[in-house]
Amino acid sequence: MSARSKARKRALDMLYVAEVRELSISDVLATETVRHLDQPERASSWDYARQIVTGVDDDRALLDDIIVEHAQGWSIARMPVLDRCILRMGVWELRFNDEVPDAVAIAEAVELAQSLSTEESAGFVNGVLGAVAGGRAPSGRTVAGDQESR
Repeated sequence: MSARSKARKRALDMLYVAEVRELSISDVLATETVRHLDQPERASSWDYARQIVTGVDDDRALLDDIIVEHAQGWSIARMPVLDRCILRMGVWELRFNDEVPDAVAIAEAVELAQSLSTEESAGFVNGVLGAVAGGRAPSGRTVAGDQESR
């Protein structure tokens, strides 16, 4: 497993814990920082995991708006917690990290959903992120904030 794949899993763990336990991202990051310092063998995944978590937290309202726009009738609250977290990470990578190709961001998110969430989650995550990457809402309108060059 690549360092970035490990970082995505680590970021997902942090986002999930924050949501389920109703903790702030700063509290979760503080706990993970201590763990990071105690486990130097996991250092390769720390920086990118922290970048994802901070990015998702900073842009959560925008990410949620983008997800809902592309989720065809699903509200954020209706989605399983794990799927919400995976989608937020995937949309963050698609929109805010030009270093990661869209296909990689989608494939990694789908893999997380397939291995950790419900039977239907991988297809749902793939559909939503594919729509986001395509820059089109289900209605065919260009969504505000979409990058046409992607």
